[in-house]
Amino acid sequence: MKPIALALTIFLIAPAMHAQEVIKDFGKERLNTSPRHGEWVDIKSGQRTIKAFIVYPERKDKAPAVLVVHEIFGVTDWVRSLCDEVAEAGVIAIVPDLLTGQKFEDVDGARKAISALSKEQVKADLDATADYALTKIPSCNGTLAICGFCWGGGVAFAYANENPKLKAVYSFYGNAPDEASKVTNIPCPVYGFYGENDERVNATIPKAEELMKAAGKKYEPVIYKGAGHGFMRLGEPSNPAVREGDKKARDEAWARWKTVLKQL
Repeated sequence: MKPIALALTIFLIAPAMHAQEVIKDFGKERLNTSPRHGEWVDIKSGQRTIKAFIVYPERKDKAPAVLVVHEIFGVTDWVRSLCDEVAEAGVIAIVPDLLTGQKFEDVDGARKAISALSKEQVKADLDATADYALTKIPSCNGTLAICGFCWGGGVAFAYANENPKLKAVYSFYGNAPDEASKVTNIPCPVYGFYGENDERVNATIPKAEELMKAAGKKYEPVIYKGAGHGFMRLGEPSNPAVREGDKKARDEAWARWKTVLKQL
């Protein structure tokens, strides 16, 4: 059978995939070899029960927690490996699966499922996960931050205006707020991480800087030279098609992120 015909046949008979299977290879090796404890938990969110993945740091005292908002692809192996890296830096990482129970035919299916989520449901699920981190994880010291990537980066920035308990926001290449009412209640510093070659997102930064300054809020966006959208994932050493600009930006962003994580 010719390669193209074989690929088409596999595509046509392939079963629907969970979010973890949409982007398969990124992060699996780290997950399989990590010495840290990771686990799936059930969290009650209104009338629903959602899944969340937690990774715990190896430390002798209680730790802050970071609520992780996944990309538009859902809870992939990569975002779970990212949680492991956050835990390696000494912080509890918890990522709720905002697409719990859904399956997709392909990456585009995951995008469509994310786009169909209501803001109310996303907020409810993040509220439930934040409450779980603060009240159901005995090793949490009561400090909560949030990070997000791509679609999740925009969600994290927006959610900061909804949760007064947050101590920091780390928004990775997500759209920034465009109205004063969307930043008025932000209780903490917002650290932005952006790729130089991502004007679709970067075009939202100046307005957000203006709004945050007017509201007396701290917003520190950094644009990494030579990087494109999604550089934290695409810059992974395990990516066979990794671009130098993305890899360099990922390394620099991690160094910066670890520094501010220590301030929690």
